[in-house]
Amino acid sequence: MTDVDVLVLGAGSGGYATALRAAQLGLRVTLVERDRLGGTCLHQGCIPTKALLHAAEVADHVRDAAHVGVRASLEGIDMPAVNAYRDQVVSRLFKGLTGLVGSRGITVVAGEGRVTGPREVTVTDAAGVATVHTGRHLVLATGSMPRTLPAVPIDGRRVVTSEEALRLDRVPASVVVLGGGVIGCEFASIWRSLGAEVTLVEALPRLVAGEDEAASAALQRGFRKRGITVRTGSPVTGVKVEEGTAGPVTVALEGGDTLRADLLLVAVGRVARVDDLGFEAIGVRVERGLVVTDERCRTGVDGVYAVGDLTAGPQLAHRGFAQGMFVAEDIAGLSPAPVDPAAVPRVTYSRPEVASVGLTETEAVQAHGADAVRSLTYDLAGNGKAQILGTQGFVKLVRRVDGPLLGVHLVGDRVGDLVGEAQLMVGWEAHPEDVAPLVHAHPTLDEALGEACLALAGSPLHTHG
Repeated sequence: MTDVDVLVLGAGSGGYATALRAAQLGLRVTLVERDRLGGTCLHQGCIPTKALLHAAEVADHVRDAAHVGVRASLEGIDMPAVNAYRDQVVSRLFKGLTGLVGSRGITVVAGEGRVTGPREVTVTDAAGVATVHTGRHLVLATGSMPRTLPAVPIDGRRVVTSEEALRLDRVPASVVVLGGGVIGCEFASIWRSLGAEVTLVEALPRLVAGEDEAASAALQRGFRKRGITVRTGSPVTGVKVEEGTAGPVTVALEGGDTLRADLLLVAVGRVARVDDLGFEAIGVRVERGLVVTDERCRTGVDGVYAVGDLTAGPQLAHRGFAQGMFVAEDIAGLSPAPVDPAAVPRVTYSRPEVASVGLTETEAVQAHGADAVRSLTYDLAGNGKAQILGTQGFVKLVRRVDGPLLGVHLVGDRVGDLVGEAQLMVGWEAHPEDVAPLVHAHPTLDEALGEACLALAGSPLHTHG
């Protein structure tokens, strides 16, 4: 049995951030992980998918090279080589994280961890040997896994989740992507760029339904322009896989339509890892598949916190980072401010990208009333860098009348790089009049934020809308 100041169950984004910050503050830390340091984000999520998205972007640039006077041709996609590139990126980051955790004096325990008592975790290693670990504080950070549907059985070959999709050694000729959220849109974008025929199916009326309606509409237009077929408002009623490993998949939609493809990706979100881990046995409440916490990530059980994907809120790595650092500082007695969900930026790294922070226009109207909210959309057609890149999209600002910015919504290639400034604007409750005088470098996409603020402040320099 070992006893430390902070015992962390799960070494994904939220877990290792907790451990690193706690160790930095002089606390003794034990970090328990069933797989590899870095969790889903590093090994099956954020990093490998963005590496594939970069390879896909390069393929698109080669196809479009003639438009800028460069003679080039795309001879094909070497998927094993693409995967090797992806794995190199992940490996370098994994080695760096492993070294960083080791340098901080954090004890890492490998094995399946289960809560077996108040602030106690029993870990069973690969050899079946169990050890008991305790801490003055226990942080639950077990993350999430792909959500599946009863009507759509996963076989790992023709019907896959995002985890199997990352391991494909070929580009399928045709794909149906089930789910128009972030994961589904990113994979649809990847496969289309790599040469597949893609149909994106979403049961809800629009793609990325958590984003502003204007952003959803712009993404759908962008996808259709790229040749991606989009079917919204189309629940799936069943799936049939023909016999043989090379057989196609038939997807039945509500209303009687059917789709056929070589591969079906089920990307309907992720579910928290909360089952059979002993949480409820010690009094931790689990409702609708999520651990219940207050704004300070406390579970209601003395000394037990929860962070990241297993709690209510956006399942984003950077939210897990922020919550992990917050919990470590809270345990150390620093009294940090809680993580504000409205200030957490969101990015869908498709082509075009969708990025946002704060309230949508609909949410702002619901919160403050239609008469108290004003919005403005600045089209990227007026931005020099957007013309150079050949991208279309916009910056949409939502503010309180004579008040601060409540939300910023961006569509276009590389707009994810703008969301940092957008976060500062919303997080610091800036008025457009505060941002308008600031100088933005020319020519950059960042100028569009400045131009939009100028326009919303009543002094537009160029045409907008």
